[in-house]
Amino acid sequence: MDATPAPFTGEVYAARMENAARAAAEAGLAGLLVSPGPDLVHLTGYQPVATERLTLLVLAPGEDPVLVVPTLERGDAEHAAGASALSFQDWADGKDPYGAAAPLLDPSGRYGVSDNTWALHLLGLQSALPATSYSALTDCLPMLRAVKDAAELERLAAAGAAADTVYEEILRVRFTGRRESDIATELAHLLTQLGHSQVDFTVVGSGPNGADPHHEAGDRVMAPGDMVVLDFGGLKHGYGSDTSRTVHVGEPTSEEQAVHDVVRQAQQAAFEAVRPGIACQEVDRVARAVITGAGYGDRFIHRTGHGIGVTTHEPPYMVEGEEQPLVPGMCFSIEPGIYLPGRFGVRIEDIVTVTEDGGRRLNNTARELAVVE
Repeated sequence: MDATPAPFTGEVYAARMENAARAAAEAGLAGLLVSPGPDLVHLTGYQPVATERLTLLVLAPGEDPVLVVPTLERGDAEHAAGASALSFQDWADGKDPYGAAAPLLDPSGRYGVSDNTWALHLLGLQSALPATSYSALTDCLPMLRAVKDAAELERLAAAGAAADTVYEEILRVRFTGRRESDIATELAHLLTQLGHSQVDFTVVGSGPNGADPHHEAGDRVMAPGDMVVLDFGGLKHGYGSDTSRTVHVGEPTSEEQAVHDVVRQAQQAAFEAVRPGIACQEVDRVARAVITGAGYGDRFIHRTGHGIGVTTHEPPYMVEGEEQPLVPGMCFSIEPGIYLPGRFGVRIEDIVTVTEDGGRRLNNTARELAVVE
């Protein structure tokens, strides 16, 4: 298992909060309101459980960051990695938390709000400050976490390498006569064994189930002749892994091999298109053109990719209509697929980061159709 990377320092978190406040100002916002969840972890290193008690980071241009926190949780918050850059405003049970937060906000300002903020808390703020307005961070600052620094890329690369090892190990196990759920359990165990603190998904779609891109692994027993889509990932060192490969139980038919070859060619073409300055949608267009040219355009039923970082799905998205240019440090999946209802599916996925002159894969296992027993 690889060494644990050095933790992020208080100075790193302070810089992230300063940059976020600056981005808010540039977007015409009065500030950002961040609830427990991935944005709060990214900005402060603090990871409380979201509850009915209000915890809220208030970031405003030109102002010191303030964390509104329940009194009984203030001690934990003060030990967060980014606490040195924060001021704290605590409130006690039985008191009005929104009244405690209100003086920190512009009473007529428009704020960006973290996507996972509970409606209970947003409505409470609206009641306390009826002239305020709010936009989801995905809409107003979608690139807030999109560009990774060197330390973040190191963590993403380690997560990707662990997922690669999981795939190599799962190729050694027997598929014939076993349920999808058995293989899913093994994938989850391997991810944990290789340093993942959180397993987000273990898709095992065999035979006709492979035509459902997000199939929940079930009791279907696999047999020779089955194509099997494997898609798995989670968090290691706080950053995500996500990879897909398609294997075949026994030797594939010529049609199955041909479909897999088309997806592999589409995935390769999309990867080769990655470079700074092109729009996210161009990555999708390149992959889609290969699949459409082979006659399967209507069977590629999802976007080509999604961003990854402190969550396994986040902006940017490789999809038609997304004109955001690629920037060095962005990380996202490239995962075209073909899905033939009632028969089988194929998907191949790597995480890719944008470099100064192209792209670099963070998954490096073989993309050819592997045969398993």
